[in-house]
Amino acid sequence: MSLAPIDIAVIVVYAIAIFGLAQWVSRDKAGVGAKNTTDYFLASKNLPWWAIGASLIAANISAEQIVGMAGSGYAIGLAIASYEWMAALTLLIVGKFFLPIFLRNEIYTMPQFLERRYGKNIRTLMAIFWLALYVFVNLTSIIWLGSIAVTKVAGIDQMLALVILGAFALLYQIRGGLKAVALTDIVQVTLLVMGGLIIAWLTLGKLGGGDVLGGWHKLTTGIPEHFHMILKKGDPHYADLPGLSVLIGGMWIANLSYWGFNQYIIQRALAAKNIDEAQRGIIFASFLKLLMPIIIVLPGIAAVMLAPALAKPDEAYPTMMRLLPTGLLGLVFAALIAAIIASTASKINSIATIFTLDVYAKFKRQQSAAENGAGDGTHERHLVMVGRIAAVVAIIIAILTAKPLVGASEQAFQFIQEFTGFFTPGITVIFLLGLFWKRASEAGAIAAAVASVLLSWLFKAEWASLPFMNRMGVVFLIALALAVIVSLVTPAKQGTDTIETGDVLYATGTGFNVGALAVCLILVALYATWW
Repeated sequence: MSLAPIDIAVIVVYAIAIFGLAQWVSRDKAGVGAKNTTDYFLASKNLPWWAIGASLIAANISAEQIVGMAGSGYAIGLAIASYEWMAALTLLIVGKFFLPIFLRNEIYTMPQFLERRYGKNIRTLMAIFWLALYVFVNLTSIIWLGSIAVTKVAGIDQMLALVILGAFALLYQIRGGLKAVALTDIVQVTLLVMGGLIIAWLTLGKLGGGDVLGGWHKLTTGIPEHFHMILKKGDPHYADLPGLSVLIGGMWIANLSYWGFNQYIIQRALAAKNIDEAQRGIIFASFLKLLMPIIIVLPGIAAVMLAPALAKPDEAYPTMMRLLPTGLLGLVFAALIAAIIASTASKINSIATIFTLDVYAKFKRQQSAAENGAGDGTHERHLVMVGRIAAVVAIIIAILTAKPLVGASEQAFQFIQEFTGFFTPGITVIFLLGLFWKRASEAGAIAAAVASVLLSWLFKAEWASLPFMNRMGVVFLIALALAVIVSLVTPAKQGTDTIETGDVLYATGTGFNVGALAVCLILVALYATWW
């Protein structure tokens, strides 16, 4: 597959425009002075709802998810959409119950919350863990799998694509930090949604001989087995999506950890002007999540009828892109690049934030303005510079290690999911108890973290028939029980918990409540239709 000159022109215009926009929003305003840590890492605590919602989705959706989920749609069907639709419901829980506590206590990083709730040891341990995970697993996978998608469409050398993607994502956000990322994400998401809808429209039109509704009818009646949301035992893909576990089981563990306690994601909401603005952004993101299966999964399902002899399911999305006429191909390819760049830049910024505020600043015994509301200007500028250096080092490491770490795997995305799943139950236990049970102790939290890894490894080795999602649920329950027991038998340390929850207001505004009700009703209708 090759790009015509007009397609290349569209991509170049996009690259110049998004880079220019990022630099414009990153400019220092007259009379304000150089950026401090709050400006750089938290967008001056001034993000509007539309930027929060768009940035949440842009950070979440990348090439590996677009290509991978379309491939899963080809192999499994609509059931894979549960990852998107259940995330919409999870976001509502995060907005109503988690964000009020985080914002009331002026939390800016997840390790910071752990220190204020439990103690210094767990902050350091989890900060180092997240840095290792973000650099060597998440960042490497985003740019490596993204480079594969770019190579398949544009035909350029993969290593060159890898370097270009990483360097562009770094350069366009390094000046402005989170603000540059979040305020340009509305453009990235608009392009992503528009490009995905164009592909979905063209694939259905191809099936229906020009009639989109006719194409939809032909698809749903031609391969009805691809339109079941809940897989039954005996289905060849039951191990990936084990029945009701997607509604009441292990998927909740993964979703709560990812959307509620993941610095890479939650950082956008923590940078909101206020709680109302953060919750409006959450509602916006929830509605976008409902739309994602149309953009990502539907083209993969359509490929079953349009290209039934694909060598690998992951070829479904690039194959459907071949339906695009010249010009539109460039636009949709730009949307694919937008997803890669937005997700990469978001990950780089989160790595820089955790390293600077949770490792470097603590090591140097400096308290940034992001934590105490004040600080020496020289120290603040120094920390911003450290963050920029950390961003550069992170992307260089990711580029150098992507091929040996991720490229050596035949099914990289599945291995990444499984690796992070070893830690997810423990992380969910630590934060849920930290938020809602005052008796939880640092010893109990560490016990849950250790048990999560050891039990996940043990069950994988000794109970291989247990589906991955169910394993997360079982490990979560055991880790939760262990954390409670250890917390009860160890004496509580006085003065370690500085998180205030007594005056937190969980009541939400009319807009949030109406939006949440609409999301829930849509989900009920979707699952009732394709049960």
